[in-house]
Amino acid sequence: MKYRTLGKTGLDVSVLSFGASSLGSVFRETNEEESIRTVHTAIDQGINLIDVSPYYGLTKAETVLGNAISQLDRTRFILSTKAGRYGDAEFDFSKERIIQSVDESLMRLQTDYIDILYLHDIEFAPFHVILEEAFPALDDLKQTGKIRFFGVSGLPLSVFEKTLAHKEVDSVLSYCHYALNDTSLLDTLPLLDKHQVGLVNASPLAMGMLSTRPAASWHPAPIEIQQLCKQAAEHCAKNGTDVAKLAVQFATANERIPTTLVSTANPANISKNIAWTEEPMDMELLLEVLDILKPIHNRSWVSGRPEYNEKTYY
Repeated sequence: MKYRTLGKTGLDVSVLSFGASSLGSVFRETNEEESIRTVHTAIDQGINLIDVSPYYGLTKAETVLGNAISQLDRTRFILSTKAGRYGDAEFDFSKERIIQSVDESLMRLQTDYIDILYLHDIEFAPFHVILEEAFPALDDLKQTGKIRFFGVSGLPLSVFEKTLAHKEVDSVLSYCHYALNDTSLLDTLPLLDKHQVGLVNASPLAMGMLSTRPAASWHPAPIEIQQLCKQAAEHCAKNGTDVAKLAVQFATANERIPTTLVSTANPANISKNIAWTEEPMDMELLLEVLDILKPIHNRSWVSGRPEYNEKTYY
């Protein structure tokens, strides 16, 4: 396993990290014993960053993860969780709720500190609430030692631009913007580098779009994007390769992307993902897939409030 430094945190993180959303049965009904073995397999094979949220499985993911990591030496992994999002349409970024949320997460995770706390999908809250309530909560939590570092997550890249115009953060978590079909995250890297902000990349499979199976019914991407992603996956399958392998290799190959999250509740799957990062990428197949995806390159969808789509931060 390769490791890269996560911005000014100084933390060395594995290029592939473990997203614990699957432990909350958000993709399929999961078995807790198998979920715990998956976490242990990930750590034993070199992954050292685990990310979760109270939103995943409505606290189930944190609870199951807590049972898994309680059996491990705490120094073996870096733990991140989130605050502010608690349901599909349930958001609360008030100072009081964020501090309470961290206390609840610490209990479920059976630990006495969080390495990195992210404000979860801040584009769904008025930015003045983030400024006046959420950011002060992060400062207080860091002072008390309940969290070591903090940052924000969200889909629109403007979330990070807007945040850094007002607040220095340690890390950001971005999803669906560094994958085979969308590399628009690269445009934000100069800003992150300028502020020495760590970067966690998530959803290298574009929230399940890069698959031979149809995307989930709730997927917000326009149908044209979904269809071409499926076509790219089918092209890989015809060439005897899983598009997931190419996607994971593509995401982890870029030295400027410190780590990429993958999620599974199956030990064999996490082992397979880890092995892929050690294998050479099929460059000819990559070029063919990128050509298929060219008509939808960097096309995304709207998420959250209109103010996060306005380029007026400076």
